[in-house]
Amino acid sequence: MRVLITGANGQLGGALQRNAPAWAGVNAIDIEDVDLTDSAMLRARLVVEAPDLIINTAAYTAVDKAENDADLARAINADAVAIMVEAMGQSGGKVVHVSTDYVFDGSAATPYAPGDARNPQSVYGRTKAAGEDALRPEDLLVRTAWVYEAGGANFVRTMIRLMNERGEIGVVNDQIGSPTWGTGLARTIWALIENQATGIFHHSDDGAISWHEFALAIAEEGHALGLIKQVPVINPISTADYPTPARRPAFSLLDCSATRALLGDRVVPWREHLRLMLIEEAKLG
Repeated sequence: MRVLITGANGQLGGALQRNAPAWAGVNAIDIEDVDLTDSAMLRARLVVEAPDLIINTAAYTAVDKAENDADLARAINADAVAIMVEAMGQSGGKVVHVSTDYVFDGSAATPYAPGDARNPQSVYGRTKAAGEDALRPEDLLVRTAWVYEAGGANFVRTMIRLMNERGEIGVVNDQIGSPTWGTGLARTIWALIENQATGIFHHSDDGAISWHEFALAIAEEGHALGLIKQVPVINPISTADYPTPARRPAFSLLDCSATRALLGDRVVPWREHLRLMLIEEAKLG
């Protein structure tokens, strides 16, 4: 099967390539190969690639910057997805699209199920929701949250850097969700494809925590591995104390039970995967 992965240089794009099954003939592309905002270029590239399956991990993810860059965010997060779906509709192929917890407003008290109503509160969330709307019933949508991977640009590595630079930091404690190890997400996506899944599925690691609790765990695990020389004071702060241009969901826990039931695999606690990622990070030096 010819599989085209977009966002090749991103965290998830890299993890998908490293964990690709033997049956997948993978080609991965990024911005240097095709500009997703150029519809003619994208259509032409898809004709050349002639994939049976597209796994779209490419996205405009600068959440705050998107508030003043809505056209570019929509071009990448929505319009490009529609073109991929159009191309696969013509060839009989399938699109696997990766989306986000930001399509929800964060007002729920229980984890968001795949079919729950969306109400995005930011440009990023709205453009990602528009990308979801471009999909057909025969396509696969995988929502996730708080993704991190060794060597990538993410919260975990940012915390390690800040903890090594400062004696005291503040981290938001009133936004609740669950982290997602990119490698685990990649493996789940490949497993869903192998099971011929269609429709909407959720994947994140198990557990409900705040960013502050996540930072405390990063400090403890990172210090034990020698990634953090001395653990700083990590103060809990409220979202109001750290204002940002884009509104973030206060509660974005995803209900992943349907995914786990289909695949028949175990729910992995977030801290277990954090430890594995930090071991990889230590090996990277």
